[in-house]
Amino acid sequence: MAHNRDEEETSWLLATLPAAEFRRLARQLEPVWLTAGQVLHEPEQNIPYVYFPCGGLISLVTPFGEDKTVEVGLIGREGMVGLPVFLGGKDAPFRAVVHGTGQALRMPADELRKAVSRSRLLTDLLLRYTNAFLVQVAQTAACRSLHPVANRYCYWLLMAHDRMGSDHLPFTQKLLAMMMAVRLASVTEAASALRGAGLIRYTRGGINILDRPGLEAVCCPCYRVIKKHFDRLLA
Repeated sequence: MAHNRDEEETSWLLATLPAAEFRRLARQLEPVWLTAGQVLHEPEQNIPYVYFPCGGLISLVTPFGEDKTVEVGLIGREGMVGLPVFLGGKDAPFRAVVHGTGQALRMPADELRKAVSRSRLLTDLLLRYTNAFLVQVAQTAACRSLHPVANRYCYWLLMAHDRMGSDHLPFTQKLLAMMMAVRLASVTEAASALRGAGLIRYTRGGINILDRPGLEAVCCPCYRVIKKHFDRLLA
């Protein structure tokens, strides 16, 4: 996934803004640390802040009942948490939960609305991000319906790898099964096959990517569709 700054701890999305535009926006941005398990907003509740992650990973999930959720999108350094605020809403139908610890730049929702009203450049950027994110949501839904668990497992690993920028992904097989809304046994089988092929290694502490090109080769086309749109956004 392309970006135009060398620093690891930065928002790739905001880094595409001209320097002067970013400096104006930075007055309303507050650095915060996001920790695994932290909930940034709940369904049907007011979204107080938007977040531009500089590291880590945030999952958007739709809750079903008390103990079941289905993931609808992943957000990392390429994006923004709180997109409904930009689109004119005050809440969202899903929960935003942190899965990978990292830093983010936080802005009050009202300040984002003001910034967008003042800046055509920021508006255009967030419109392009909205388009790319909608592609991700639609492609994820199609992948869930059409492709076997093994392909979807590769897809999730590659998406997380892009967004976290680390070969170590601190996720358990149980968490991935929950995010993918499949049985743990199915995820374990997929992981075992990839480990046997020398593409990943996993322990209780998480998953290590050993062969990124190999993962891309066995993944379904869904990943490449999404990557193309985000590379275009961040170019």
